Amino acid sequence: MAVNNEVLALILGGGRGTRLFPLTQHRSKPAVPIGGKYRLIDIPISNCLHADIRRIFVLTQFNSASLNRHISQTYRLDLFSPGSVEILAAEQTPDNPHWFQGTADAVRQATRHFARYGADYYLILAGDQLYRMNFNELVDAHVDRRADVTVAACPVSVEVASTMGIFRFDRTGHIVAFEEKAPRERLDEIGQSIPAHATVAGHTPDKPFVASMGIYVFSRDALFDVLEGDNYKDFGREVIPAALDRYQVESHLFRGYWADVGTVASFYQANIDLTGADAPFTFYDSRAPIYTHARFLPGSHLTDCSVRDGVIAEGSSLDRCTIEESIIGIRATIQSGTSVRRSVLLGADYYEMDDVAPAQGDRPRLGIGRNVVLDRVIVDKNARIGDDVRLVNEAGVQEVDGDGYYIRNGIIIVPKDGVIRAGVRV
Repeated sequence: MAVNNEVLALILGGGRGTRLFPLTQHRSKPAVPIGGKYRLIDIPISNCLHADIRRIFVLTQFNSASLNRHISQTYRLDLFSPGSVEILAAEQTPDNPHWFQGTADAVRQATRHFARYGADYYLILAGDQLYRMNFNELVDAHVDRRADVTVAACPVSVEVASTMGIFRFDRTGHIVAFEEKAPRERLDEIGQSIPAHATVAGHTPDKPFVASMGIYVFSRDALFDVLEGDNYKDFGREVIPAALDRYQVESHLFRGYWADVGTVASFYQANIDLTGADAPFTFYDSRAPIYTHARFLPGSHLTDCSVRDGVIAEGSSLDRCTIEESIIGIRATIQSGTSVRRSVLLGADYYEMDDVAPAQGDRPRLGIGRNVVLDRVIVDKNARIGDDVRLVNEAGVQEVDGDGYYIRNGIIIVPKDGVIRAGVRV
């Protein structure tokens, strides 16, 4: 078993996050709120802390201010231990005037900051995924197999496989090839070549492919060798395929819930999935809770409300409204007569009476007004939606930039600090 002080975690903050726009208009992907009160960065950091991995670096580049603030306010580790959660922002130097060019390039440029630590293994994680994993099992499997590189993998359906990196195995379960985002016709060819007895690789009829989760364990020599020897930019597209011929590469099958929430559609669905009684993932796990910023907010106040399959975060105020299959974020305010269905409200950073609240003027009050109808809507933080608004996308529009809102994948999005005037119909 690996000693956890020998493991150093590197969390990749991602690029511009264009597939999550407009949620990433003013923040990086790891800083996007999820589940009513958390942020995406809380997932990998919490998993690390439960594995007693306490030397953690977060590599960022775009819109990192809110992420920096969240990490500094949340993860203040023991002063008498070597643990820390540290931000490594992209920086121009005399030796390298370029910003991060990809995931592998980000780790390469950050090497000068973490190489001095005596880690034998490097756990490389993404900052835009939802899952709960025992990283000790992953690292132990890497050590036991004497691997140079171990890739966490999970079974996926044909529909999902085209968006991910897919492994090909021989009959013994050994990796023989890796293909990134293969087109559907290529997947059909791969599917026909899967050995009938390759059950060790996790193939099943409904999930015939095994995909990389973008979670890697590298032994120290292998990581530094691959970063120094070649000018690879990306782990999935370049490093892993090339490593198959040069290193001992193993996969570690993960059968729990895992979701890549790097797109508006996947982010929306992951949140809605949290609301059901049989939710595939829950934040309610006393053995391995997901940590986040402790805000010391009061309990939510509900007056004559109807709630079915909802998650309501603390500090909210709901007055005679109806909630169905929805997430209601922190400090959310919903006034009487409003119906919220299949929607995700990210809440607010302040209350209307706070000194930090901007002057109201002729704008609607902070939150959701009276007699509003929301269906399949994401309302970002600090948004103001006036009375008698109806956001339901009746026309079934898939993508448009509207007046105070956006539609992506058929989902209406009111951006952070957005304003929807009274009476608007979409």
